[in-house]
Amino acid sequence: MKSSQKIILYYKFAPISDPEAVRLWQRALCEKLHLKGRILLSKHGINGTLGGDIEDLKEYVKETKTFNAFKGTAFKWSEGGREDFPKLSVKVRDEIVTFGAADELKVDENGIVGGGTHLKPEEVHKLVEEKSKAGEDVIFFDGRNAYEAKVGKFKNAVVPDARTSKDFLKELEGNKYKDIKDKPVVTYCTGGIRCEILSSLMKNRGFKEVYQMDGGIVKYGEKYADEGLWEGSLYVFDGRMGVKFSDKAKDIGECVHCSSKTSRYTNCANVSCNELIVVCENCTQETLCPECAGQTAAV
Repeated sequence: MKSSQKIILYYKFAPISDPEAVRLWQRALCEKLHLKGRILLSKHGINGTLGGDIEDLKEYVKETKTFNAFKGTAFKWSEGGREDFPKLSVKVRDEIVTFGAADELKVDENGIVGGGTHLKPEEVHKLVEEKSKAGEDVIFFDGRNAYEAKVGKFKNAVVPDARTSKDFLKELEGNKYKDIKDKPVVTYCTGGIRCEILSSLMKNRGFKEVYQMDGGIVKYGEKYADEGLWEGSLYVFDGRMGVKFSDKAKDIGECVHCSSKTSRYTNCANVSCNELIVVCENCTQETLCPECAGQTAAV
């Protein structure tokens, strides 16, 4: 069944004067086309991930681009389908990614104002090569939640201590990253949307030379798979949990119970915890995270 289905990922930063009206239109459109997934809308734009039949998704893309603010939206296609999502959710929020910076973020018809320089995957490699010849290091800066980087990241990347996107503001304040503020920094995330915001926040806080990976890890993986600077598996926020770009992908994550290499995620069986943990196939019976397991043993 999935062979005739796909998942699309997309976002567009553009001013929306009436997000609620757009929400009603988008929900009706998705219901008509039997799509499932998540769409967030705000005055800053749209952020969506949808699964369904290929022809229905094509119709969705066509109809969505008729809205003037969404004309230039780039849609990324991925393996999967409708059943990778429990339902359809279309909501209006203050932000389409919750950094807690709704008032700081400025958006015009060209996107985010004051963001980083966009680089396509091949341009990222060119930058690394040019800076290396000049004796400089390029710093890769992970714009995702820290747990996502446990199974996949760019080699030698800086991984901030962020459990959610809201933690980045606290991470960027003060002197924690003062040593890299004058160096070339390439931000990256799954599809590019978090980097759009993060690079703007970084520039506002004194980072001098900020770039962002256009299309995120998804586009980089399409171009270079596991033959470039990426290593591991890409965590995704749907039923797949993770995707690999080729059969050459490394397992860089470590099982929380036996430390063997794996890219497999599961949730702690303690409902009040529900922490996302990395657990290998051989330890699947160990369904508690180490902290909850330790509490159980103590009792």
